Parts: sequence; structure tokens; C-alpha cells
Amino acid sequence: HQRQRLGRRADPDQAEAEGVPVLPGLNDPGADDAALIAAAPGIGFPLMVKARAGGGGRGMRRVDAAQALPEALRLARGEAATAFGDDALILERALDGARHVEVQVLADAHGAVLTLGERDCSAQRRRQKVLEEAPAPGLSQAARAALAEAARRLTRAGGYVNAGTAEFLVSPGGEAFFLEMNARLQVEHPVTEAVTGLDLVALQLRVAAGRPLGLSQEDVRLHGHAVEARLCAEDPAAGFLPSAGPILGWRMPTGEGLRVDAGYAEGAEVPAVYDSLLAKVVAWGETREIALARLTAALARTAVLGPRSNAAFLREAAGHRDFAAGGVATTWLEAALPAPVDAPASEAEAAMAAALVLEAAAASAAAAGGLRAELRGWSSDAGLASRLTLGAGEARFEFSARPIPGGWRVAGEAAHEIVVEAAAAGRARLRCGGETVEALWTCDGEAARLALGPRQLSFAVLSAGGAAAEAGADGRVEAPMHGRLVSLEAAEGDAVAKGDLLAVLEAMKMQHRLTAPVAGRVARIHRRPGDQTAAGDPILDIEPDPDPDPDPDDSSNDTQTEAAP
Repeated sequence: HQRQRLGRRADPDQAEAEGVPVLPGLNDPGADDAALIAAAPGIGFPLMVKARAGGGGRGMRRVDAAQALPEALRLARGEAATAFGDDALILERALDGARHVEVQVLADAHGAVLTLGERDCSAQRRRQKVLEEAPAPGLSQAARAALAEAARRLTRAGGYVNAGTAEFLVSPGGEAFFLEMNARLQVEHPVTEAVTGLDLVALQLRVAAGRPLGLSQEDVRLHGHAVEARLCAEDPAAGFLPSAGPILGWRMPTGEGLRVDAGYAEGAEVPAVYDSLLAKVVAWGETREIALARLTAALARTAVLGPRSNAAFLREAAGHRDFAAGGVATTWLEAALPAPVDAPASEAEAAMAAALVLEAAAASAAAAGGLRAELRGWSSDAGLASRLTLGAGEARFEFSARPIPGGWRVAGEAAHEIVVEAAAAGRARLRCGGETVEALWTCDGEAARLALGPRQLSFAVLSAGGAAAEAGADGRVEAPMHGRLVSLEAAEGDAVAKGDLLAVLEAMKMQHRLTAPVAGRVARIHRRPGDQTAAGDPILDIEPDPDPDPDPDDSSNDTQTEAAP
């Protein structure tokens, strides 16, 4: 009911009437693409295309020039319709270098309107919040008071009754512009709970029951600092593509000042059709420095095995010197950490995987033969060694392994003595080089998967093998994740250039562009719009153009020509 009354956005005229500045824009629920395109020059570029019915980065695009606006509108409408059931869009002038600061409000039906301090949610990627904290660092007391007063005025003017959030953009010069009123309790509300000591869910239910809040503004006191990290099922090294599938292992951190709100557990399935959020890791401390130290340490102990997660990326972001300094802009994170790359597996990590592969094989053999645990791996010939080759991407690790008391001596370029202190039910505790390592793991004889803190690794058990072919080099375009094919932008027989848009895939309420890996001609279409895809499903095949200037003396060119479809 309150969402219908106030909407996601208070009316800009209403905000201005209350003395709250707003950015130039067009907020007309009936505006079609033609009307939005016509209005854009008057608003000015760069501008933001936004879903009128929702937020969270869904249905949002930055547009720097007029020629890019039609496609941005098309993609934003598709995302908005999927996420919110409403494809209405608005336009808003982009404000470069701004911070995203929001004020938590609580209002009851008896006239009480409280503000509970502000949160800084500027650490964002693709306009989606990644790290949030309360209170906002670096704001003057006057700025905090002005934001709180603006939020109270807007809440009263809209007749709003509920928990909600008034969101603002704060320019580098300190000027605040009203963005929207979120008519709900937001994902990041735990940081406000941590610094106020209030249970916002309980208070929201109290308001919904028609009871007074029972609090005055003077009762609201802030203590300490809190920071939240959003743990999501996505693969940073693959451009943050959503990652679905069963959770094979799950370990969340515990400790002083920590809180974890999770929607999943070990054995659960992460679907491709919902938001990618897995859990929220929140750290509180007497000071911001203590809270950040606790958060980065907690993220180092966070592990998810199965779907890829952004745990390691979160740890790097939360520990970045710019974030530690406070006051970053909404564009900071993508500039500071633009393209995370998974570090290749080290030999020590591969040796731990080898020890677990050997442990699993020994346990299986012992169970089949009724062998006592202490005799696993025993041999009358102390010189007898097991040979094992593991592959991780294009890397190959060749090991010679012998049992030692409680574990294995795994020798490659160096020797690694690994004591397996515990290895059961998908969890292992290993001692390697004097260090104790907690791992989540699975092994089926063909592959071993490990989560070492936030780092997830996969090793194939090999006898030999060459490097894998470059993805897409043969013209095959595959679905990079589970999802639904929204559109095809090419037909059989079409000529395409490398990088041309071929299809749009929707997963976890986000739309992803699939582009041509090579130049050539579309030879075959495997999927049609509306089809569901699994990761690796073929979408279409491109017959690559021949080498325009083959070198008759280069045998590698001959091989490539013969191998091309």
C-alpha cells in the first residue's frame, strides 16, 4: 500500500517544494522510447537510464552520447520488465564523481518520523552496491544534519508510513541531490542496526501492526562503525558472470563484531533465475579501522565451493587503500579493480589437491578391502611412489607421492609434506609447510575442487594432455552460464565482424551480451529466443573468414585452415 502511495520515487516537484535539490531529468511513466530520445538533449549527456519501478542496478544504463541511447533503452526495458514487471523508464542527468549516501527513516501512523543516521553505499559495480557502511565517512556534522532533515521532510510530505530509505547523490563539492525513496527495508539495513542497536525488522512489524514506534529522535544514538560486504554467486575473473549450481561446500566466518545473514547453506542449489546474492558479511567495531580490519579478516575465512563467488574480490576491495581512506565515488570500484584475474594455481596448492586425491583413493580402497585407517597408503617397499598429474587450465603439475605418517610427501619441482589432519564430509584440515589450512573439497577421481578461504580451485586428474583450445577460436559461441536466450541479433548466412553483438542472454535478472569471437559468416543457429540454456550449450556457429594473407611457409597456418569448420 505504501509503495503505491509514495512509489519508488517521490515526485521531483514535491522534493523541490520541500527544498531538496533534484537532478534534471524526465520522470513520465507513459514516456515511450521516442519521447525519451526527444527529451535527452534537453537533459544533457552523460545521462542515466533507470527503471522507474525498481533499483538495485536493474534496468539502469549510463549513456554518454545520443547514438547509444536507443540500445540502452532497449536493454534497460528488458531488464526492468523481468525484474519488476514494469518496463517504464526515466532519464536523469549523470553526476560524475558523486557519492551515494542514503538516510534510513522509520515512520509510524501516529506522526512519528525518525532518521537513523546515514549509510555510504558508493562502492558499486555496474550501479550495484558491493560494500556499504554506516555512518558515511568524511561528512561534516552539518552535512549529516542536512541530509537527515531532507529525509524527514520528504517522508512527511509523502505521508509515508513504514521503514524506508531516502537516497541522495553527494557531489564532490558536497551538494546533495535527491535520487529516490526506497519504500522498503534495504539489503544494507544491518549496518544501521549495528550502529544503532535497533532491530529494524521488529520496528517495521510494529508499524505494520498500527502501533507507535515508541521511540523519539533523542533515543536514536549511534555507536561505532559497521561495514557490510555482499557475497554473490558470480565469477569476477569471467567478467562477473552469474554462477549457478549446487553448493558443495559452505563456510561463513564467526567472531567478535561479526554478523552473517545468509540465504543459502551447504547442499542448496543456487538457481539462475534469481538475484545472485548469497549472504551479507557485516563487521562492527568501535572505530572504522577496527570494523574494516574485522571485515577483511572475515572475508579471508569465507569459503564457497561449487558456484563461483566474489569473496576474494570483496576482500581486495575492502582492504584497498582508497576505500580505507574513505569517501570514494560511485565510479571508484570499477576504476580501482577493473578486471580481476584469478591467480594461477601454485604448485603448493596443486600439491594439497594431490594429497586429497590420494587420500580419497586410499580411503576408498581401504573401505572396499576392510583395511584399517592407519594402514592406508602403506607399502612394504618404502621406495614405491605414486605418480599423479593434475591440470589447472593450461598448467600441468606432475607429482611423485609417497605416504608419510598422517599424510603424503608430494614432490614436483619442490617437495611438499602435507599432513591430512582431517578430511571428511567435504572439509579438510591440512598442515603444509608449518601452516594449517582449512579447505572445502570434493574429489570424484576425475577432478578435485578446493576452496581455500575465498579462493576456489579446480584440478583435473590427468595422465597427459595439451593446452586447451582458445575459447571461441573455432567460431563456436556457447552460453557462458545458465540462463534464457532473450534475443538473437544474427541469422544464418549473416556476415559478422569480431565483436559484433550476436545474442542477449538473461541470467539472474541481468542481461548479458554475447559477441562474435571471430569474423566470419553465421553457419548454424542452435538456440532460439526463449530457450533455456545451460553453461556450455552451443548458441550458434560462425564459419571463420579465411586468413587474408596466409604464409605458405608457415605450417601453423596450414593447421589452422584444416581445423577450421
